[in-house]
Amino acid sequence: MIVKFTSSDGGDLRRAHQNFNPSSGPQQLSENISNVLSTFEPQVYSRAFKPFIIPNLMSTTTFYKSIQFRGSSTGEIVQKTFTYDLDGLAPNEVIIKVTASGLCFTDILMLEKDMVLGHEGVGIVQAVGSGCKNVKVGDRVGWGGTNTLLLTSITRILATPVPDTVREQAAAKPANFATAKTTPTAPKLNESWLFEIPPEMTDIDAAPLMCAGATVWSPIIRNCKCFDRVGVIGFGGLGHLVIQFLRKMGCEVVVFSTDGTKREEAISLGTNEFYCVKGLKDYGELGIKPVDRMLICTSVKIQMGQFYPVLKPRATIISLTVGGTVTEGDPDSLTVPYAQHVLTGITLHGSVISPRLEHQKMLDFAARNEIHVMAEKFPMTLQGVNEAVEKLRSGKMRYRGVLVPNLGSDGS
Repeated sequence: MIVKFTSSDGGDLRRAHQNFNPSSGPQQLSENISNVLSTFEPQVYSRAFKPFIIPNLMSTTTFYKSIQFRGSSTGEIVQKTFTYDLDGLAPNEVIIKVTASGLCFTDILMLEKDMVLGHEGVGIVQAVGSGCKNVKVGDRVGWGGTNTLLLTSITRILATPVPDTVREQAAAKPANFATAKTTPTAPKLNESWLFEIPPEMTDIDAAPLMCAGATVWSPIIRNCKCFDRVGVIGFGGLGHLVIQFLRKMGCEVVVFSTDGTKREEAISLGTNEFYCVKGLKDYGELGIKPVDRMLICTSVKIQMGQFYPVLKPRATIISLTVGGTVTEGDPDSLTVPYAQHVLTGITLHGSVISPRLEHQKMLDFAARNEIHVMAEKFPMTLQGVNEAVEKLRSGKMRYRGVLVPNLGSDGS
């Protein structure tokens, strides 16, 4: 929820500036008002007010109230309230009213950290800093785990300033989820982290693409050709997007899943061949035509030797997930059949979330080719967040969870 306080008849808000000393500066005033707002019931103050004029100050200050859902040291999800004032808005910052926030398995890994959850956000710009050039009030934007802090990392590694051409392409730092924050109802973000959402794309489609889409897109366009036969291990939050991207590019898609009940869904998205591999230790027993690329989309870490028999010589394996469970062996180790790996010239790739330019191209491609997210919606309330987290953690989510403010009982 976002609440905009801008009234000359502020009622209880006037308590915020009682005994206010102008020489103490606006910071004290902001803290006073935050204390007052924290006592308000969100349902009561869910309407807009006229400009609230602060005595002794020659300006009008607008405040935004934001409800946040955070992790904690105990792993319990907690709800907190914060307020922003426009006077404290940096030149390159914007305030956004969230309309949808995707839930990623990475959020499960962050539950024991005191940080705002979520990194798959979509919303409407409510206010912009004086230096913003790329967005304006009313724009619909998205944001994820990408931000400009990667530039700092590049500079540190190279010990040299980053060229402008690199800056245009970069603006991405994987796993910097502490600054992504998509479960506040009104986050304050740097405008360079934001992406334009195509008008024909829904919020429910757009939000998961901010992370899940960006995760799978770069490895696909950098490694897969339109004539490739591509294997996909795991049909879930990432896998169902991978299938759609590959098919729209013209690839032949072969899905391997331990859940045979997902066959019809996989076929409906464009899968050419589907194989249930539950309990199978050697994919060679399937007797199928080998693949050029193998994308690992499952959160379960499997022994890679299982699927080497269905890889072509000089094939490429690309791992897309982190975390999850381990079937056997050391969870931090990656084991491949050494002789077979060397003699067949197989390449093993890690993955990195899409840089800014590729991310925007991914959104445009998805909108143009009608790629849709299979998602379950939950209300953006403390109860709704907890329900979504539990369903994702149990492995029963099909296939992305999306938190929506003011979600009705009928899901609309």
